[in-house]
Amino acid sequence: MKILKPHFWYNKSQRNGVFFLLLIIVVLQITYSFADFSNDEEMFNTDEFLVLNAKIDSLKKVEIEKRKPKIYPFNPNYINDYKGSQLGMSLNEIDRLLAFRESNKFINSVSQFQKITKVSDSLLNLISPYFKFPEWFNKQQNKVVEKSPLKKKDLNVTISTNNINSATAKDFQTIKGVNEYLAERIIKYRNMLNGFSILNQLKEVWKLEPNIAENILAVFKIVEKPVIKKINVNTATFKQVLSNPYIDYELCKKIFELRDEVAEIQSIEELKKITGFPLDKYERIILYLEAK
Repeated sequence: MKILKPHFWYNKSQRNGVFFLLLIIVVLQITYSFADFSNDEEMFNTDEFLVLNAKIDSLKKVEIEKRKPKIYPFNPNYINDYKGSQLGMSLNEIDRLLAFRESNKFINSVSQFQKITKVSDSLLNLISPYFKFPEWFNKQQNKVVEKSPLKKKDLNVTISTNNINSATAKDFQTIKGVNEYLAERIIKYRNMLNGFSILNQLKEVWKLEPNIAENILAVFKIVEKPVIKKINVNTATFKQVLSNPYIDYELCKKIFELRDEVAEIQSIEELKKITGFPLDKYERIILYLEAK
């Protein structure tokens, strides 16, 4: 006992210090056990935080799109291992192309490219619009016998409809200068727009020459305008407004800045007040937007 006694012998100030230390430990333990820390979770569920998080996500997506390698028109005969992998081709598909080229032969059409490489239809549809064949081959492809925009007189082919919003790829191919790949691009763009509401929208199709567009419009018309479900600009999300085919990221951001400034857009025509608003696209933009 004499040995242990010095270890438990404290003066009054030391005993008070030990007591207060124990008291602080007990209070902290009780606080940790019974306190409600759910406010932090509620803070991350506020509308302000969700809007900020959505903006951050949209900026990330834009940055990712910027970092994606851009594809420029190219001659498919000169695809190498690196270019082929960028396009999404497998090693076997690239090897088949290289083996064909080693025989001093050239690919002169999209169908021949698929026949040699055996790429899938989905991949071919993605990369074939960028194929750039020699000029002499393009002229040969676009040769026609008759002067009329329709080939059907010579080939005895009839179109299924003259409605541009329901015409098939084969219908479009009856027009001078329209091959199967251009016809597919027209239909793909038509689907993106949910149908042509204005005839001149056809001229927005990538790589569609003005004279060929005029040939198409000489035959096909808008028999009935498509039914497009408009988005309320006052309640739509950033992503919904950005999905408008005529609105880019910068314009979408300005629309939301206007909405925040005025609290509620009373008329869709208020969009024209936005600095730099593309007035030439207004009639097309409001095909998909409204203000309620």
